[in-house]
Amino acid sequence: MVEALAAEEGIRIRSRECASRVGRGSVGGISLLLALPQTYMNASGEAVSALCHKYGVEPADLCVVVDEIDLPLGALRLRRSGSGGTQKGLRSVVAHLGTTEFPRLRVGIRGERYSRERDLADYVLEPVAKAERTAYAEAVERAVEALRIWLTQGIDAAMRRTNEQPSSPDPKDPD
Repeated sequence: MVEALAAEEGIRIRSRECASRVGRGSVGGISLLLALPQTYMNASGEAVSALCHKYGVEPADLCVVVDEIDLPLGALRLRRSGSGGTQKGLRSVVAHLGTTEFPRLRVGIRGERYSRERDLADYVLEPVAKAERTAYAEAVERAVEALRIWLTQGIDAAMRRTNEQPSSPDPKDPD
């Protein structure tokens, strides 16, 4: 998601600092720093915390984007704060920042091939199944749009847009 946003906005993520690859740029006139931690996922909080400390970024002013096996492929959940849940990278960020008060965008990756009997690391690291590539690509597009809205209109507008559920069809409507 971060790399897709960077590509669309012409931001090069090539500097290395605080155990991350970083790029600076702007979206809708808002200056930002995009970061891809290069630690193990379970230790990504080290990189996030170091960058926040170096640049004086308050937790409420960052958005952590994570893949989420607990959500179906393509589902998005944007929250202002909350626990790390079962996502180990998010739990690491919570532990290193010492707070749960930061926005996070969870992107569902649980596709048809997922099974609790499989090794989670193998599932997460393998390429997206051919049959699921369209759904994944659409999720990336929606996640990038959610990040743009968060940056330009704020977290509340982004949550309203991102977390909206499609309405149930009207049983009286034949279409």
